Amino acid sequence: MSGKVKDEPALTHIDVKGEARMVDVSAKPATERIAVAEGQVIMTKTTLALIESGNAKKGDVLGTARIAGIMAAKRTSDLIPLCHPLALSKVTLDIETDKKLPGCRVRASVKVSGPTGVEMEALTAVSVACLTIYDMIKAVERGVRIEGIHLVEKKGGKSGHYLVTDTPSGQ
Repeated sequence: MSGKVKDEPALTHIDVKGEARMVDVSAKPATERIAVAEGQVIMTKTTLALIESGNAKKGDVLGTARIAGIMAAKRTSDLIPLCHPLALSKVTLDIETDKKLPGCRVRASVKVSGPTGVEMEALTAVSVACLTIYDMIKAVERGVRIEGIHLVEKKGGKSGHYLVTDTPSGQ
């Protein structure tokens, strides 16, 4: 890539020919790495009340979404082509209802001891949990919106600690 300025950020999954590649992490030390991601599912107050009452036709919306998110984190390398398969040591997925949205706030935290980070696993967990909430309530409301999926925090590895200072939606 001619014209590249020294210390300019580079895409790690693109080789010198511009082709996609899986990054070689074999020389990197295994360290503890943690990533936290969040997102939200916006719906009407009526639909939120249905979720909170536990009377959704398909069953326990939040419990099902929690399990789906955890399963998705474990399968990230099957879904995202250039992600490394990781032996995750911990995945937590918290979903809380929020009458002010109205909707659900979804937060995933993923931990591994290894040579590469778990940002994609946390983001995948949140994405699939949000999609599962949508799937379980779409019969009563098709206009549900999934918004603001983003990385909140990353710890470990060469790039150090990252902590978001404001949310994408300005909340």
